[in-house]
Amino acid sequence: MTGAGHVDGDAGVAASRLQLPAGHWPTLLDGLCARFPAIPRAQWLDRFARGRVQDRDGRALSATDPYRVGLELRYFREVAGEAPIPFRETVLHADDDLWVVDKPHFLPVVPAGRHIAETLLARLRRASGNADLVPLHRIDRATAGLVLFSASRRTRARYQALFRERAIDKTYEALAPALPDVAFPCVRRSRLARGEPFFRMCEVEGEANTETRVDVIARSEDIWRYRLQPVTGRKHQLRVHMAALGAPIIGDTLYPRLLETDAEDFSHPLKLLARGLAFVDPLTGMRREFTSLREL
Repeated sequence: MTGAGHVDGDAGVAASRLQLPAGHWPTLLDGLCARFPAIPRAQWLDRFARGRVQDRDGRALSATDPYRVGLELRYFREVAGEAPIPFRETVLHADDDLWVVDKPHFLPVVPAGRHIAETLLARLRRASGNADLVPLHRIDRATAGLVLFSASRRTRARYQALFRERAIDKTYEALAPALPDVAFPCVRRSRLARGEPFFRMCEVEGEANTETRVDVIARSEDIWRYRLQPVTGRKHQLRVHMAALGAPIIGDTLYPRLLETDAEDFSHPLKLLARGLAFVDPLTGMRREFTSLREL
């Protein structure tokens, strides 16, 4: 089994946990190389040498320690040569229970794939030393704007309920081509399912599982500024809905078609911003509103 635990002070990344499965390998190194064949043996040796493979209490283990079935290990995920993301987040609000953070484009919210230390969560944990910081929701790496974080396990469930019960108002802004033949405001409802490749979504036949309210904030000749209010929160919902309306968001490399991109090219951000969040705070009963300071 694996899971999150202690946070590494240098990277801000939570330790993953592994209970060693049945096997007859002579050493921990041999067992881990068999369990994770994609990770080179030299990389595991380096992790052991730097104390980044530990027992459940945080004591560093040796690569030559005997393999023992059921032993619980902690190890820290790493990406060799992880490239820095040259944009900074802004903390708009922080108390013992709730953080509100203004995320830049291109920065992932949580570790995944080639992004481990260069993520919003890892940066915040490094800066605060608070291993209990957890995002209450997520926005795409390509999207900028507001993300709420729980800062305390004690009150986390009460804030999570806001999203589960759709008791939080989310407002986005987007720049996209003009739609002079569409009557605004309008509502887009459709059924979204996983598409091809696996990281894309697509509209399919069936009962709608997504809903977005769309309006126009400002019009110019070719490009309009839109207000998007998602009622549901499916992956890539706003991007798919705008493309389906005939106005794909400027800078979108996934919809309506997949475009080849350079992962290190930051010159053409997706023109989508999580502008506002508003809700009644479950701890105080007071209405709270937060607005991103970023511009598209």
